[in-house]
Amino acid sequence: MKQPFLFYFVCCLAVFFTACSKEEKTPLDIPAAYDGTAFAANTVTQDAVRGQLEALVTEAKKGRTTGTVLDYTTLSGLYNAGAPSLKSITSTYYAGRLDGAGNWLDEMAKAAGTTYTPGIPAGQGGTFGGYLFEENGLEIEQLLEKGLFGAALYNHAVTLMQGDMTPSTADRLVRIFGAHPDFPNTPTVAKATNPDKFMANYAARRDKNDGTGLYSRMKNAFIKLQAALKAGSAYNTERDEALAAIRENWEKVNAGTVINYCHSVISTMSGTNPTDAQKAGALHAYGECVGFMHGWRTIPQAYKTITDAEIDEILTLLNAPYNGTPTSWKFATDPLNELPKLTQVIGKLKAKYGFTDQEIEDFKKNWVAEQGR
Repeated sequence: MKQPFLFYFVCCLAVFFTACSKEEKTPLDIPAAYDGTAFAANTVTQDAVRGQLEALVTEAKKGRTTGTVLDYTTLSGLYNAGAPSLKSITSTYYAGRLDGAGNWLDEMAKAAGTTYTPGIPAGQGGTFGGYLFEENGLEIEQLLEKGLFGAALYNHAVTLMQGDMTPSTADRLVRIFGAHPDFPNTPTVAKATNPDKFMANYAARRDKNDGTGLYSRMKNAFIKLQAALKAGSAYNTERDEALAAIRENWEKVNAGTVINYCHSVISTMSGTNPTDAQKAGALHAYGECVGFMHGWRTIPQAYKTITDAEIDEILTLLNAPYNGTPTSWKFATDPLNELPKLTQVIGKLKAKYGFTDQEIEDFKKNWVAEQGR
């Protein structure tokens, strides 16, 4: 009679200890540094599209020189080149605005080769103070470059997050963000073997290098993501936490940079009798605001905090509505009445992302330049 009872008791103990072992999962071991062992091999595609964006922007910048003509066919060819092409990773909405007859690349080509003075629109635009503007005072180069940081590079990151994730996925996300396993927190070639580029460059600019800023948060989230993916499906919760932090802070870098450039325009254009060079610089900074903001339009809502309706409100305040003709030149010709719109943009972004007063103040600075790193 004792043997069946003993057997039953031993079985119960086995079940109990098995259940406990499942519940008491070993905490994820998060290393101090990112493992870049297979980084180069895993990021061939991301390096290719990064190179395509750099080649396209380099060609577009030729239009900044007075008298230099841009060719739409050449610009479009660079955008469509490669497999995958830069265009193929761009959101359908943004690709449709950028490429094709009458769209942004075409308008940029039409503006090149002549000169421009901010005011009531006439002609096709041209160069002013070392930058190329279309007739409404908008620098399309910034819609191209900074817009594609969101519409192509972050959009590609979203695609990666939606697929089956392995440790190689972490490498690809780091690369399309613009960073490297070194995480040097600087875009300065003289300071780093693998300097930050694209959005990682702007994360460095927004980071005070005290270990708690946006760049550091991105670095830590990428390290955690890689560790979780290496550890396997038992750590999917930690994987998802890391992905959420990457999405949140990537978007905050974008928003903080829009705030930075709004501050810059306000500071320059509220001065007494700004020179043409200062006006051109302000319109350039303003164009960056428009590009950084517009590129996030139609990114799937599950992968961003701001809504398309809120983006549309901000683009309207920026005198660059997504569905209308821009009146960008007014920031140079009527700053008294137009600059308060930029203050409203700062306020909307502060409220949306929960930025503190100190963060809004800190966003006035490029911390890489401030700290010489």
